Amino acid sequence: MREPRDYDDIPGTYVFDGEHSRKGYHLNMFCMSLNKEQNRNTFRENEEAYLEGFALSDAQRQAVLERDWLGMLRLGGNIYYTFKIAIYDGMTMQHAGAAMSGNGTSVEEFQQMMITGGRPIEANRSKSEQHNNIGDQ
Repeated sequence: MREPRDYDDIPGTYVFDGEHSRKGYHLNMFCMSLNKEQNRNTFRENEEAYLEGFALSDAQRQAVLERDWLGMLRLGGNIYYTFKIAIYDGMTMQHAGAAMSGNGTSVEEFQQMMITGGRPIEANRSKSEQHNNIGDQ
């Protein structure tokens, strides 16, 4: 069990620290394997069979197959490595960002949100700040 971190209190924060690095090692090695054209072709032929060559957890395997971007991050995926799957799928960073935003956010809505300054602070601040602000109202 690791020591609590300051960022544990911020919703939607998946910091790639030592624990996440260890947890996601095999997932990230799979992602890195997509750097090679032959591996991409083999993955394209049969994704499930290709994934059997990596010691992924069942949850990691399912997240890859479902393209659950946030799930991959929660399970130790490094954003830069998991983005290799998005690129393999023909997605842009904006597509992946919209998919990670939830609530059916379109690419255009995501782009506009970034142009106008990013996510609103409401519901994105630390859990303790949210709790403290409830009493202020």
